[in-house]
This record gives sequence, structure tokens and C-alpha cells, in this order.
Amino acid sequence: MNIEPGLVYAIIPARSGSKGVSDKNIRLLGNHPLISYSIKAALKAQTVSRVIVSTDSEKYAEIARLYGAETPFLRPGNISKDKSTDTEFFDHAIKWLDQNEGVVPEYFVHVRPTTPLRSPRVIDEAVACFLTSSNSSLRSAHQMSESAYKAFEIKDETLIRMCGAGTNLDASNLGRQQYPKTYDANGYVDVVRTKLIVESRKLHGDKVLAFITERSYEIDEVSDIEFLEFILTKKQAMVDELFNDD
Repeated sequence: MNIEPGLVYAIIPARSGSKGVSDKNIRLLGNHPLISYSIKAALKAQTVSRVIVSTDSEKYAEIARLYGAETPFLRPGNISKDKSTDTEFFDHAIKWLDQNEGVVPEYFVHVRPTTPLRSPRVIDEAVACFLTSSNSSLRSAHQMSESAYKAFEIKDETLIRMCGAGTNLDASNLGRQQYPKTYDANGYVDVVRTKLIVESRKLHGDKVLAFITERSYEIDEVSDIEFLEFILTKKQAMVDELFNDD
């Protein structure tokens, strides 16, 4: 396999079978389909040389091309199901590029369309950070508003503190500043190594570089779209930057 050193492609997964929100990836957000926000951000990132959408739908592919992405293949239906993994679509894309074009990038930027609001400059910052590191991958995250150490599990109808901290709930009533900071992986931007995927069928490995971003919002339910419509009114400059082709 010819893995081109330093080459960076963005890949955007967009299967058509979402159950929580029908046709979620092409639902309108503002005046544009959801997937278009991720496409435009990736296209405007200076470190990314190519933007590919991996989809099982020709309808989705047509929309992706309209906004400037490439759709050199359609993803097989058997790896586009609810329980299909990210590793499967990456593996398919890598093999297709190798077999049909003879060149595979050393790095992929994983851009999830369900997290639509991101800056191209932040993508570039993430790629630059990762390319100078020896880490197995990079994942973006934002600080949780409440530490996970204040969260609970339930066992036998009893609340149990997380992180093996026992059943003494009074100990969880301290101020949040007295607990370790904890973070949510947020889908803003991930960077992965092709070699790791090929050799181990793992995306992230065991030495993942943390890349901290602002709070990022993901769409899982119809109510999330309504909330993002509100957020758009606060981030009009970012939207204008994405869709201004001047």
C-alpha cells in the first residue's frame, strides 16, 4: 500500500439510515443541509488537500458534490447500518483509494456531520498539533460543565458514585472546583493515522492527543436541530465564513 507521507484527507461519514432523525445528515439547518457545514469547513481548512464524503446514498452524494466534496465511491449497505462502526467505513475508504487510485493519505481528518459548527482554522490547529506529535491519534473534547466525579450509576435501585467512589453520596456535594476536571469527546475534529487503522483496525490507539475546543453541539434528536437553529443566530459570522465562496 502506497501511503503518501504528510498527505491529509478529510473524510465525512454520512449514511442515510438514521432512525432518531430521519435523513438527519441532509436535514436543513438554517438554509443548508446539515452535511454542508462540515464539507465547507473541511474545504476551507488549509491543511486538508481533499474532502471525501463516505455515504451509501446517491442522493446524499449528489448533495455533497453540490457543496464541493468528492464522492468517489458509495459505501456498501452492509457497513452502513445502525451498528456499523467507524473503523468499517475507514477501512473501506482506505482499500478503495489503494485499489483504485494507488495513493492513500498518511492522515485522515474525521469530520462528523452531526457536529456542524466548526471553524476551518481550528481544524488546521488540530492537524498542526498532531503532525508534530508522536501520538496514535487526536480527539477533540470540551470541559464538562459538571465533573464526572459528581455523576452516578444505579445498581439494585441504589445510587452509586462514579469512578469507584462508593455509595456515600454526601461526599459528592462538594463544589465542582474541588473535583478533577473531566471532558466530553465532542466530534469537533479528530485526526487519525492510516497506518494504525491498516495494521490494527483501530482508529485511536492508546496514546490519544487531547485537543480542547469550545463547547460543541451535536444533533441526535429533532429538538437538537431546533436548538442549533438558535445557536446559529449567535454564530452568524462563522456561518458566513463557511458559505462565502469569495
